[in-house]
Amino acid sequence: MILRYGIKLVTVTKSNPENVGTKVSLGGVRGGPDVKTLRKDIWWLPQVASGIGLALFVIYATWTAFRNGNYYDGAHGRDYLSPFYSPCLASNCTYKTASVLGTWWKLSPALPILIFPAGFRATCYYYRKAYYKSYWLSPPACGVAEPHKTYSGETKLPLILNNIHRYFWYFAVVFAIILTWDAVAAFRFGNSVGMGLGTLVFIVNAALIWLYTLSCHACRHLCGGHVDQFSKAKIRHWFWKKVSVLNPHHMLFAWLSLVWIGVTDFYVYLVASGTIHDPRFF
Repeated sequence: MILRYGIKLVTVTKSNPENVGTKVSLGGVRGGPDVKTLRKDIWWLPQVASGIGLALFVIYATWTAFRNGNYYDGAHGRDYLSPFYSPCLASNCTYKTASVLGTWWKLSPALPILIFPAGFRATCYYYRKAYYKSYWLSPPACGVAEPHKTYSGETKLPLILNNIHRYFWYFAVVFAIILTWDAVAAFRFGNSVGMGLGTLVFIVNAALIWLYTLSCHACRHLCGGHVDQFSKAKIRHWFWKKVSVLNPHHMLFAWLSLVWIGVTDFYVYLVASGTIHDPRFF
């Protein structure tokens, strides 16, 4: 049995019959059993699935970021802008939001945009757990020994940068507002108002982005995590209760929103390239 709730890690193995505590410290030797694991279940399956899923998204995101084309559909009476390219701030954008970067930017206009949502997700508590387990095996799973000999936590580069997650959250809120505007713009059909299949795709995308952003642990802490007396902060208490309902489902929203961003972008790509026709409901 391993107890991880204190500063000591107690192991019960053949080589440690007296249950001698192993002190855990930064830069010190890791404690734990002298066998890989005593678990008999398929504990490695979630880690493999997470690792494959994250790798596939990174590959797709890299392709769409450097694709630099068919990310906006305006020629077919639609107003669909890929979330990978929103807001479009470069002068070489097909869809002009604002020429903030000027004419000197010659690369894909998606690259300066993706820094912020990518930074938010890369430092996210759930995604950290996912790629720590999947790629670094730190640790692979509960009750499973890891190959690393020492433990440094998130005290050194590059992992110390994960501590700026709470600041990336503010940018995430801005992008959630922008993607909500894109969903509203998806009702625009030329000079009229209507709804197509793409409109529904954008609505779902905005909703999932909000659910993922508001269920964030940093958001919950910001609302009331450091309030000593909720009776003196009733408004913050109300917000804290609302986001606390979402917080247990943060992992689900993280995956759903990640997948749907790809779905939204690919749908815009298919419509803009003329591969498919976006059906209009009214």
